[in-house]
Amino acid sequence: MNAPVLDRSVFGGRKVIDVDTHLVEPFDLWSSRAPAAMKNRLPRVEVKDGIRSWIIDEDKILSKGAVPACTISKEGVKWPGLEFIQKQIEDVDPAAYSVKERVEIMDKMGIDAQIVYPNILGFGGQAAVQVDGELRLATVKIFNDAMAEMQADSGNRMFPMAMLPWWDVDESVKEIERVHQMGLKGLNINSDPHNFTRADGTNLPDLGQEYWYPMWEACEATDLSINFHIGASEESMDFVGAQGWPGLHQDMRSGLGGAMLFINNGKTMGNLILSGLLDRFTKLKFVSVESGLGWIPFLLEAIDYQMSETGANAYKLQKKPSEYFKTNFYACFWFERRNLVHDIRQLGVENCLFETDYPHPICLYPVDNMDTALEGLTEGEKNLILSGNAARVYNIDL
Repeated sequence: MNAPVLDRSVFGGRKVIDVDTHLVEPFDLWSSRAPAAMKNRLPRVEVKDGIRSWIIDEDKILSKGAVPACTISKEGVKWPGLEFIQKQIEDVDPAAYSVKERVEIMDKMGIDAQIVYPNILGFGGQAAVQVDGELRLATVKIFNDAMAEMQADSGNRMFPMAMLPWWDVDESVKEIERVHQMGLKGLNINSDPHNFTRADGTNLPDLGQEYWYPMWEACEATDLSINFHIGASEESMDFVGAQGWPGLHQDMRSGLGGAMLFINNGKTMGNLILSGLLDRFTKLKFVSVESGLGWIPFLLEAIDYQMSETGANAYKLQKKPSEYFKTNFYACFWFERRNLVHDIRQLGVENCLFETDYPHPICLYPVDNMDTALEGLTEGEKNLILSGNAARVYNIDL
């Protein structure tokens, strides 16, 4: 097979790994792989009350209207604003849901590889818990099976992140080991499992507690990154709701809600650092996905200051809170330009990754001149940011 011909001109001819893209799930993703006993319970698209919707179990709606989260038309034009909400899967670019067309658009965009996240079950898989344990586990495992097939079908150009059964640490450990054996390159997890109520009425512990230690041990043993996509829990997923005042137009509320989602990832980052987890598990690799860079230097400085001023330093982390970012965290950018190179240097060239968020409403499409955007960095630094760092984080051989 001939090697693909990529137009890398907007990237100055450099190799590129796009670390945040999304899959519009094909309607038969679960049904085509479902055991007979679960075929009518696993996620599927049906017409309910005259509306096409994604449904799980007998009647629980995952997505009313089955709107594909894609802002690119089948003609390759990006729809403005929230126009995509009025569209159906037949209207969107097939690259949003089909491997063949996705690889073709990657070639046109000059992108060698993509990291891929879900839509329907939530960016952190949080929507799966509406149903009983057996069904939710089957939903996650079949999704991961399909993602391994997609990775292989793409010729190892698309790398979907594995979804975890985050409501059960033992099942999570088993699934980490299983997806690692299947060749998947990273994990996607709910950021706030402590808000999930178990069958006995108790809540799960937060991710810093000893309950989760076996999962972190499995992550270190497999060298799989842990990815916290914005909106990765029921609590953090708020595109249009509480952030904007009621008097704002929906488009304005959506814009504000989306911007605040970026910064909300700081809660997860800060808690992971201050929990002391990284003094015990020093090799963990956390990626803050689709959250941008500019707010992170301020947050880290603010946490350092707060810890020194409030006396919290008495709890004795082995390093200053801000120092854990360089050893254990990675952040992604796409639209930032005003202070991009300055922020990259503040955070560390080896901790920054490039993304497009294709094909979501705020995606970088078409990609503008990234060579100019990274002006001021050395050739080696540009290569690290566009592909080298991601290749290391996700163990991808370009």
